[in-house]
Amino acid sequence: MSLTVKELVEVAHRLGAYGYFPATSGNLSIREPGDTLRMRVSVSGIDKARLSEADLLFVDENLMPYEKDARKPSAEAIVHVHLYQQSDAMCILHVHTLSNNLIAQRYEARGSVPLFGNELLKALGHWEDDARIEVPMVENYSDLNKLATAVAAAYNPEVPGVIVKQHGIYVVGRSVAETLRHLEAFEFLFALALKRDVHS
Repeated sequence: MSLTVKELVEVAHRLGAYGYFPATSGNLSIREPGDTLRMRVSVSGIDKARLSEADLLFVDENLMPYEKDARKPSAEAIVHVHLYQQSDAMCILHVHTLSNNLIAQRYEARGSVPLFGNELLKALGHWEDDARIEVPMVENYSDLNKLATAVAAAYNPEVPGVIVKQHGIYVVGRSVAETLRHLEAFEFLFALALKRDVHS
């Protein structure tokens, strides 16, 4: 098992322990280095809290496997393809949590989620004293090609995540560790914003 694959498996177990993959939801992937888009992506319908190396399918940009396997990649793997094509990401984590669903409902009319006034914005690359970001949000299209196009179009290199309404968040990074840091920061900031709204 390569170090990067091992890292991704460990992160899957960690996020599973957080409860970020309810009812086998969510998916994750890493991109192989090189000009050609090749990635290892979680198979469809498995419990990511028990992910193993064998549960990461090695596929090309058309989601065709390099190795014979009767299983299929996650149905949302096409979203990963589009995000890799749109960014310099080497890892993508997609999770469904209470916080990212509730914050999407809270700011649905706005079309983005404002985050500000907390130290953890630094984990997202924003070190300014008055740092403020808007996390883009897209509709939850049942047509996954349409969803993939929408997520990639909404992606902002300054904000390493895109929320899908009534669904979850896609988070990107240049390594497994960086992507995990981004995800944990987003989830903390979402929970903080929700509590701030309650007490304001």
